[in-house]
Amino acid sequence: MSIGVMFIIIAALVFFLMWYTKRINLNRFVQETEPFFRFLMESDYLFLLGIRYKTPDIDVNELYGKRVRNGLVTIVAMVFLFLQNFKFMYAIIAIIAGYLVFKMPYMQLKNYYKANLNHIDQMLPYYLKSLEILIQHYTVPVALGRSIDTAPEIFKPGLRKLVQKIEAGDSSVDPYMDFAKEYPVRDSMRMMRLLYRLGLGSQERKEEQLMMFSRTVSTLQNKAREQKYQERLDNMEKRTMIMLFGTGGGIIGILLFAMMSMMNL
Repeated sequence: MSIGVMFIIIAALVFFLMWYTKRINLNRFVQETEPFFRFLMESDYLFLLGIRYKTPDIDVNELYGKRVRNGLVTIVAMVFLFLQNFKFMYAIIAIIAGYLVFKMPYMQLKNYYKANLNHIDQMLPYYLKSLEILIQHYTVPVALGRSIDTAPEIFKPGLRKLVQKIEAGDSSVDPYMDFAKEYPVRDSMRMMRLLYRLGLGSQERKEEQLMMFSRTVSTLQNKAREQKYQERLDNMEKRTMIMLFGTGGGIIGILLFAMMSMMNL
């Protein structure tokens, strides 16, 4: 065994013993260093966490700290792995590996969100329909605030941000567009513009604008129902094709087996 390998083993054992006897507090080290890595936090990380866990009581610092910890541990492990013949290229590889491990949870959240976009697309028209009923009795900002409790969980974080911006005095279309960007599904931009105009309209034109909004929502509901029905048809067709291929393949396999058996006789 070479001296380099012995040094790596001894260093690993010393580190393990110091961690086991709590002379090194890895969690405290991560907590102290985590703020220095805040610049790496993605702009939509909080939003994606809200979509994934569907609760406002998310400990973002803990989850982000785990990402930082796993990335740092990966870098240290890679450095120990290459320590016997360490080169600058190996340092680059260790940093890249640590960054990939750090980035992996975010990519999983992103993939989860993309997989659920279709579900969001189908829920949006039904939420807008319930909002339409509230708008008949309240102003648009008040109706948005009252709709949060009964809205689908996936929309609640975005709705809270939307209402907070409006209550803070932002009377532009930006809060509505920000909500549409968070949920970039079919017609979300157009519906948020209609909602903004409905909030700006005078009381005399409110009924006319509300009728236009209602017709648009009904059209979206019909599209959502058609899409859901088409998805069921596609699933049935896929299952039918799988059954046909499975049955056909089984029959062909049995025939081939029978032919080979007859030829061997």
